[in-house]
Amino acid sequence: MQSHIRSETTTWIVILLLLLFILGKGVVVYQFVGDRGQPGWEYRPVLDVPGESPYAVYPPLPYRQHVRGPMGE
Repeated sequence: MQSHIRSETTTWIVILLLLLFILGKGVVVYQFVGDRGQPGWEYRPVLDVPGESPYAVYPPLPYRQHVRGPMGE
């Protein structure tokens, strides 16, 4: 009977230690990785129309598919 009580106590101690470990890990991750809200800088839109975007350096292809070859194949 004595070993059963000791086994039950040890089991509860292990469960509580695991619970504390998981909660502690969550608190650490929340503090260091958590979302701090909207950043202070502003995102500007990148225009993707070749005539408007300064980042468009390639000429448009003559066919709808964006691959080179006969008839866009």
